[in-house]
Amino acid sequence: MPLILGIESSCDETAAAVLRNGFLLANVVAGQEVHKQWGGVIPELASRAHQQQVVPVVHEALRQAGVQPHELDGIAYTQGPGLLGALLVGGSFAKAFSLALNKPLLAVNHMQGHILAHFVRDNDQRPVPEFPFLCLTVSGGHTQLVRVDDARTFVLIGETIDDAAGEAFDKCAKILGLPYPGGPLIDKYAATGNPNAFAFPEGQVPGLNFSFSGLKTAVLYFVRDHTAANPDFVQNHLHDICASIQHTIVSTLIKRLKRAVKETGITRVALAGGVSANSGLRQALTQTGQTEGWQTFIPPFAYCTDNAAMIAMAGHFQLLAGETAAQDTPPLPRFSL
Repeated sequence: MPLILGIESSCDETAAAVLRNGFLLANVVAGQEVHKQWGGVIPELASRAHQQQVVPVVHEALRQAGVQPHELDGIAYTQGPGLLGALLVGGSFAKAFSLALNKPLLAVNHMQGHILAHFVRDNDQRPVPEFPFLCLTVSGGHTQLVRVDDARTFVLIGETIDDAAGEAFDKCAKILGLPYPGGPLIDKYAATGNPNAFAFPEGQVPGLNFSFSGLKTAVLYFVRDHTAANPDFVQNHLHDICASIQHTIVSTLIKRLKRAVKETGITRVALAGGVSANSGLRQALTQTGQTEGWQTFIPPFAYCTDNAAMIAMAGHFQLLAGETAAQDTPPLPRFSL
């Protein structure tokens, strides 16, 4: 029954979690409010905040779990992808902790962690996907379609060629004058808007890949042209604009997912990543699954955004497979799947 400490520091959340045999004992996340005034994540400020938070966050996770450091069987941390300085903070702490305790070090791919979050066990007794399954992983920096053959085998079958879905949400929100992070606000306002009020283009790229940069440009020109004639246009139509943007992004994601299911023949479909918290996407996947006869798996909100439970879960599988990391393992800001 492996007892794993997970540490996540890839972007602007400092997180630590403890899992025993895949069952969650503690999951602590400290956010960083400092970035809101700048309209986006400032890497240097993120790194400094991680330095301030990593020790108390790990201490609190161990306290909540009722675990002493010497009882741990492994220390898992995010090796990448992510911001270099942020990764260095979490990785350096994990290496020092591992060395001091003489415990195995487990270097985790952040995107694999998002996928494996489905296997974190807690009190809700939700079903977990059987292998193989397809996972649509959507976040601020990544949009990927992945065939998951087992807990250590991930095959990338489609990805964005430019902006990620979460990035598109945030950039469109900024164009609309919404504060950072704008993606959740678009989701909030879309709930009471008409998704068919305005027509925005869907990126047309071959295969199972995605493109969202054109949507951002379309929204920019849309806002510019309409506000030139009516300065209050966005304010007066905000909910409908947000609903139309969300509809376009979700439609693009679901269409590619349908194509992936058809091409692979795999009807077990999971959602992962920060944008999996989007209510429109969650609802669309549920409805599509019912219509198409898929088994769908949607993570609880706590495991959608960056968290350390998913890192500990990935570390759990690595430890079982005997895959440990050396002390000189480098951070990989552009770590491939």
